[in-house]
Amino acid sequence: MTIRYPNGKKYMPVQKSTVQRKTDFSFSNRGMALEEELNESNEFYLSRGIAVIHKKPVPIQVVNVNYPARSAAVITEAYFRTPSTTDFNGVWNGKYIDFEAKETKSSTSFPLQNIHAHQVDHMKSVWKQGGLAFFIIKFTLLDRYFIVPYDRFERFWERMETGGRKSITLAEFEKAGIEISPGFNPRIDYLHAVSILMMVSEETIEGQEEL
Repeated sequence: MTIRYPNGKKYMPVQKSTVQRKTDFSFSNRGMALEEELNESNEFYLSRGIAVIHKKPVPIQVVNVNYPARSAAVITEAYFRTPSTTDFNGVWNGKYIDFEAKETKSSTSFPLQNIHAHQVDHMKSVWKQGGLAFFIIKFTLLDRYFIVPYDRFERFWERMETGGRKSITLAEFEKAGIEISPGFNPRIDYLHAVSILMMVSEETIEGQEEL
């Protein structure tokens, strides 16, 4: 099936890694795409009644369909109807959650070209409304994961837009974000990291009110 963007450009999906998995649970998911890991984690949250978070469906306009049999239909060409916003959204502890998940094969930095301006605008709108907007970045070769809230990410984006560095270094992730250690169930317990970020944010607000 051929899928195209609104401008007609052909969509080329990213190939998933084929790294062989080992039996030890701490290494069992090495090579799994970040999206798969998050889907599994979200299923765990849902089954335990912790949160309801899902991958957003992609809006597609079907152009051509083949009917090899009466009971079967195969889509052969389609277009993305609108630019995508972020990957996941849902609700947790009464809070709206909206986040983007990205991977990089670099072991030193994450290129900001992997993020689109309309995604940043969307996350800024969510953040302004009091929602939880953040990025989950995976350094694939290092098997390291970081969660960075939108308000901390924003300064790196603005730096790029004003002619500065076009990537976020690993050292900057270590300072601006919280590292998530992969586990068993859930594989990526990102909500624990989010709860830490919320506590830090509340302490900062309380400190400012005392001044």
